[in-house]
Amino acid sequence: MEWITVIGLIVFGIGLLIIEVIFIPGTTIVGIAGFICAGFGVYLGYDYFGSSTGTIVLIASSAFMLVVIIYAFKARAWERFSLKDENTGRFNDDFKVTLSVGDQGQTISSLKPSGKALFNEKELEVRSNGGFINENQLVKIIRIEPNKIIVEPIN
Repeated sequence: MEWITVIGLIVFGIGLLIIEVIFIPGTTIVGIAGFICAGFGVYLGYDYFGSSTGTIVLIASSAFMLVVIIYAFKARAWERFSLKDENTGRFNDDFKVTLSVGDQGQTISSLKPSGKALFNEKELEVRSNGGFINENQLVKIIRIEPNKIIVEPIN
């Protein structure tokens, strides 16, 4: 029964440490709990079986953890969980050419303060001057900045 407790604690602790490395980056409660479980398993190995067997448990569990880490890096196990997609979307690419201050359009979505509006049959990202503008409301351009179109409602 003592062997099951020692091995179970060590395996559970190493499992928590692996979960920490793969799924939860940074130092969190899962990693700390894994380190404590594995350490307590080694401590119980010393306590139940004496110093020589405890040292064997310590070396074996450390070697097992090292083998798991080396295997994970060589097998590139981390790549299955990494983001490989690249965001290539762009917006408002040509608004400088076709729009100018004073042009009028209509909001497609509500601006809180950002949203979409239709100008010259083109859907563009726009920004209000800080206020809320409802959907389907007429707006006019009051300022054009790099990658920003600032609008205000027409009353």
